[in-house]
Amino acid sequence: MTKAEGYILRISTKTWVEQVFDRAIYYTGARRRWKPEQTIIFVHKTRLGDAVIGYGVIEDTYEKDELSEEEQRECEKHGWRKAIEFKYVIKFEKPLPIKETFLKELRLRGRYLHSLPLKKKQLKAIIGQAEKIQSLK
Repeated sequence: MTKAEGYILRISTKTWVEQVFDRAIYYTGARRRWKPEQTIIFVHKTRLGDAVIGYGVIEDTYEKDELSEEEQRECEKHGWRKAIEFKYVIKFEKPLPIKETFLKELRLRGRYLHSLPLKKKQLKAIIGQAEKIQSLK
């Protein structure tokens, strides 16, 4: 099995989208080998369907018992196991619809995209495509 260079995180609520881009942290219940320096692609449902809304690079991860009491309560409430802290996050002004990427060929939608492992080449393709449409009018 090849090592994942990164993952997709499908963020289900607008509140959690704001949290990722405002605080550079995401809480998850997904069991993956989250590692520093991995690139994470953020996907959210938009008026265009599921779309890439940004990305980030992992700084560190924290188990639930390493978090503050308030964070632990939130984790219990939502079934989260870890916090992923990002070194930086980039938000795209123009979302890139999943159906316009190679991911459409996988025929995965909605929650099935969440925590999907990606190779370096796939990450570069998605980010490059998303960055390209940012410069278009």
